[in-house]
Amino acid sequence: MSKLLLKEERTLVIVKPDGVKRGLVGEIIRRIEQRGLKIVAIEMIEASKKDLAKHYSSADSNLRAMGEKTLATYEKYGFDVKKEMGTNDPVKIGKMVHGWIVDFMASGPIVKMVVQGLHAVEMVRKITGGTMPSQAEMGTVRGDYSVDSPLLANAQKRPVRNIVHASGNAAEAEFEIKLWFSPKDIHAYPRAEEDIMF
Repeated sequence: MSKLLLKEERTLVIVKPDGVKRGLVGEIIRRIEQRGLKIVAIEMIEASKKDLAKHYSSADSNLRAMGEKTLATYEKYGFDVKKEMGTNDPVKIGKMVHGWIVDFMASGPIVKMVVQGLHAVEMVRKITGGTMPSQAEMGTVRGDYSVDSPLLANAQKRPVRNIVHASGNAAEAEFEIKLWFSPKDIHAYPRAEEDIMF
């Protein structure tokens, strides 16, 4: 693989409505750029539920995974999931959670961006931190700015407010970038320090 191709790994970042409303867009961009990554596309939009439903897959396997995470959380804290959510079927629970996520992401403006650089997917995931705020390391975006709880979120029938989305792997990044940006929206330019950083 050529050195040029290594520099061109891309990932998608979305600052969610809670991150936008809390004024964290600039801080997230600062952390990305400070790491030596570059933003090659960026836009603030109000996302449609149709696009969000494509982004957050409603395939049974994804719904089951969401439901199983919720079941594990309830079990961990000793709560009766059937009493709280009306079912213990992971797919049915996943459908509820999926609906909450789509509704939340459509509730206000988001900032979507394509980030490019060496190991961009992995580096951005390190910057954002673990999905669950309580498990995100201090020094990460979620570790520093998010305190939400999955139990509280479920009780309030909403997703965990964790500020930012970052693609989980290269295949996911490719799919998500194509969903949110057209090729003409993505720019190519060298960062001034690239010749000494890489």
